[in-house]
Amino acid sequence: MTFKEYKGLDLVATGNEILERWKKNGAFEKSLEVREGAPEFVFFEGPPSANGKPGIHHVMARSIKDAICRYKTQTGYKVSRRAGWDTHGLPVEIGVEKKLGIHKEDIGTKISVEEYNKTCREEVMKYTAEWENMTQRIGYWVDMNDPYITYDNRYIETLWYLLKDIYDKGLLYKGYSIQPYSPSDGTGLSSHELNQPGCYKDVTDTTATVQFEVVRDSKSEPLFAGEDTPVYFLAWTTTPWTLPSNVALCVGPKFDYVRVLSFNPYTGQKAIYVLAKELVGAWFNPKAADVPFEDYKPGDKLVPYKVLDGSFKGADLVGIKYRQLIPWFTPFDEGEPFRVISGDYVTTEDGTGIVHIAPTFGADDKKVAANFGVPGILMIDKDGKRQAQVDHEGRFYPFEDLDPEYVAKYVDPSYKEFAGRYVKNAFDDSLPADAPTLDVDLCMMMKQDGRCFKIQKHTHSYPHSWRTDKPVLYYPLDAWFIKTTAVKDEMVALNKTINWKPESTGTGRFGQGRETIQDWNLSRSRVWGTPLPIWRTEDGKEEICIGTAAQLYSEIEKAVEAGIMPSNPLKDNGFDPTDMSKANYDRIDLHRPYVDNIFLVSPSGKKMTRESDLIDVWFDSGAMPYAQEGLRALGSEKFGCTSDFIAEGVDQTRGWFYTLHAIHTMVSGTPAYKTVISNGLVLDKNGNKMSKRLGNAVDPFEELDKSGADAIRW
Repeated sequence: MTFKEYKGLDLVATGNEILERWKKNGAFEKSLEVREGAPEFVFFEGPPSANGKPGIHHVMARSIKDAICRYKTQTGYKVSRRAGWDTHGLPVEIGVEKKLGIHKEDIGTKISVEEYNKTCREEVMKYTAEWENMTQRIGYWVDMNDPYITYDNRYIETLWYLLKDIYDKGLLYKGYSIQPYSPSDGTGLSSHELNQPGCYKDVTDTTATVQFEVVRDSKSEPLFAGEDTPVYFLAWTTTPWTLPSNVALCVGPKFDYVRVLSFNPYTGQKAIYVLAKELVGAWFNPKAADVPFEDYKPGDKLVPYKVLDGSFKGADLVGIKYRQLIPWFTPFDEGEPFRVISGDYVTTEDGTGIVHIAPTFGADDKKVAANFGVPGILMIDKDGKRQAQVDHEGRFYPFEDLDPEYVAKYVDPSYKEFAGRYVKNAFDDSLPADAPTLDVDLCMMMKQDGRCFKIQKHTHSYPHSWRTDKPVLYYPLDAWFIKTTAVKDEMVALNKTINWKPESTGTGRFGQGRETIQDWNLSRSRVWGTPLPIWRTEDGKEEICIGTAAQLYSEIEKAVEAGIMPSNPLKDNGFDPTDMSKANYDRIDLHRPYVDNIFLVSPSGKKMTRESDLIDVWFDSGAMPYAQEGLRALGSEKFGCTSDFIAEGVDQTRGWFYTLHAIHTMVSGTPAYKTVISNGLVLDKNGNKMSKRLGNAVDPFEELDKSGADAIRW
């Protein structure tokens, strides 16, 4: 074999010449043909979304994939490389909403679901040509002529098949729990989405240490010790907006608590404060310990205090009642609110050793309140549904959105001043940067009438949406979950068989994540995506999980016979349940709104309606070992096989790497991949992750024109 000699170093021209020669000779196709019958080296290509242009970081990942796949080909293996497109989910919907100038709430009113999803389908492949161009120019050999596409009906059908498999194993269930919720995205998020790099950001918020007035009775009398001075529990919170939903105070049962005689720093009112003994120095200035009480005047910087005799174990305080801090709402559920409870998760590392409990906005809060039979504060909206105090847009519920009878009976008129306010300014794009936050205004209200003990700025780590960079709330959601906790041990064991490069990613970030696994919140309250294939009766007592288009066809036939459906829409469109061809599946659409208009019949003869949720888009990509082949390959070695090699950026540790591993473990009991290379992130000159949104990203096409593919790949 002879090689051409290049006398001038023009990497761009040389690269283009080589690319043209490869194209003319069909080099990639021939590299597969000559390996026909050779041992297979299985490679999985992670699917990018073509509704955005490729970035320089994609060049890095694809260069690594290409190098390994070429090497294995040269050592005698056949390496099939099939491209894929990730076509569902928030990135697509957010892009479409911006293009159309609408919000999620407008879908179904200003624009039909059908028209909206039609636009999503068109927009999702908007930059396909740019992706193909970049892929070819960097010399990455991958089959882009026959890609797997996640919005394809046969792909969706395979996802349904996998979900039914998981459902039949008792690992798919509906539950009501506190979950991460993104008002800016209009949907709940899974724990692994929240653990994407950069989701937790340091923010400076207004925090409040507030005083809860103890109700004097026989149980609380030891705190008063015969004195007439009012007694208060001190509790610190980084989310003052949750205080109107407070229903309990939680103490550590084994901690020592003391009474401190002092004054409210803002009003000068004399009071006895109860807090953890270990934290007295954090809230009362030691320099003021010797200041005579009679010399104190309201407004003095040094506020005198005295630790009174005796101490109490947290367990001794359990059951003591206190007055509602912000009495806007009267709880209507059974149980006794506004009392002290205990929990082992309380610490004395910060705060006061007393935790404010709002069960509607924290998983730990909900759990510990339930242990003591303490009800949360819920509202009734105008549709008669029970809701948390914050609506799905991130606002205190507006009066007009609440049930009038509920308002008249359970809501104090003073709530009106704050109703409709966003709990985070980031949720309201119309607000100026210096607009006061709800937290600040609530603190000022409590400061004026002596309910606030201390207002401070505090920097802490807070979760944000991985798509919009806006804050996430913890929120009560009625959702479908995959019980990944049930296969935690298997996931951990299988992870130990995987060859991680670098090893620290597998044992560290990925491995540690498996040790602290939570059930997977599968539900997404969006429009463009894979519909959850579960139909239920109105009372929720009967349900069916559909696993194939053929099963759906059969169940619709039963519904037609029962008079629930006028006809079978799949049959009406000429769909043949025995024909697995693309042409046949193109006759139907398994997206919304079409599946929403299908009603089934239960074994007892009741009407069943599809659960309105879509599924997490990460399930789409994580199911590709099965879905890229489709059910036409069911029973073959290729369906759900284990890949010899995958590679993506480290940001996929809690994304694609995780969902591949979780689904393969639950469905097949085997690892999804044997070896994984996890490359680092591409950073700018200041060490920040490159982002088109931040304007610090390098355009790969400009660099290819300037430096050529080889220099960039290297």
